[in-house]
Amino acid sequence: MTNLYGSIHPADSVYLSTRTHGAVFNLEYSPDGSVLTVACEQTEVLLFDPISSKHIKTLSEAHEDCVNNIRFLDNRLFATCSDDTTIALWDLRKLNTKVCTLHGHTSWVKNIEYDTNTRLLVTSGFDGNVIIWDTNRCTEDGCPHKKFFHTRFLMRMRLTPDCSKMLISTSSGYLLILHDLDLTKSLEVGSYPILRARRTTSSSDLTTSSSSSGPRVSGSPCHHSDSNSSSEKHVSRASQREGVSPRNSLEVLTPEVPGERDRGNCITSLQLHPKGWATLLRCSSNTDDQEWTCVYEFQEGAPVRPVSPRCSLRLTHYIEEANVGRGYIKELCFSPDGRMISSPHGYGIRLLGFDKQCSELIDCLPKEASPLRVIRSLYSHNDVVLTTKFSPTHCQIASGCLSGRVSLYQPKF
Repeated sequence: MTNLYGSIHPADSVYLSTRTHGAVFNLEYSPDGSVLTVACEQTEVLLFDPISSKHIKTLSEAHEDCVNNIRFLDNRLFATCSDDTTIALWDLRKLNTKVCTLHGHTSWVKNIEYDTNTRLLVTSGFDGNVIIWDTNRCTEDGCPHKKFFHTRFLMRMRLTPDCSKMLISTSSGYLLILHDLDLTKSLEVGSYPILRARRTTSSSDLTTSSSSSGPRVSGSPCHHSDSNSSSEKHVSRASQREGVSPRNSLEVLTPEVPGERDRGNCITSLQLHPKGWATLLRCSSNTDDQEWTCVYEFQEGAPVRPVSPRCSLRLTHYIEEANVGRGYIKELCFSPDGRMISSPHGYGIRLLGFDKQCSELIDCLPKEASPLRVIRSLYSHNDVVLTTKFSPTHCQIASGCLSGRVSLYQPKF
């Protein structure tokens, strides 16, 4: 792995300029790696053949505002979301028109997840809403939908690979985890137990990990009410009888960030390890003068009390990032095997490993949080890189920058 990715270079003659399409906000490969899609600032979606680097199609008016995120449902269907508050479904076999447009959000829609088992599309936006869309009953007029969850300051939402948990990051530094996820239910205020905010721990603090601490930043992302208290007591009694935690129980964490113990931070980017072992966060300080990439391992275990979370997060690895491109979110990612991280770094990307040998995370868990290792740095842009993505099938990486260029990287022997 080290030799393979250590030999990766910007591919010759494969600089894919998006010209007047604006900044590149998101990149997404199809599951079979045959198509690379590009979400652009100026309403457009671009499609490329990543192997030949040929341009396939431009969806010139995919939306009426910035395109923020793209998600493939399978090898032919994909969804896009936009600041125009809508989600669009597309079919690679017929790109001249949308399959349908989904209306339900009231503000910018920022990311899309998909449960392949239930075929439910899950979206989140700056209106604070997480909305579920039933693609099993999709028509030209849209899909049946319902509001699943609401929280203030919502930034990103992700599902674990097995869809057993939902993670939500906020601009106020909180990380919310819904355990034993059941997407068929809608969570209104008072319908779930709200656990007090607490900081995630490093190994040296592990013995006190079950204790609660006050939030590091002002403003809880959850709406508290008397009904929440009565609901929690009711769920607690039921759980004690059944000996299990309730479905959709909520854990509220304030993840530890190196150097930020006494300062608030904003969790701007959130990704999940492909095997569900860890979560990857990009955090920036409230004063916007520092950025960090952090890896947190899921600590599974028996509940401390019936309504307590069944896991907590432990900071295992971290690295400070280049403090450039303030105000823009940098989207980072795991490699398909989870051994490596690709992270925007100034005008390029860095390939990061848990150790120099690119070992599996579970094989190199440190006793205390340790720095990520820089395997290789790649610079081929003339502007700040905003997003990067590994191909799911080939040894290839794509990156996109603020001025609209997409670059591909692959081994050069």
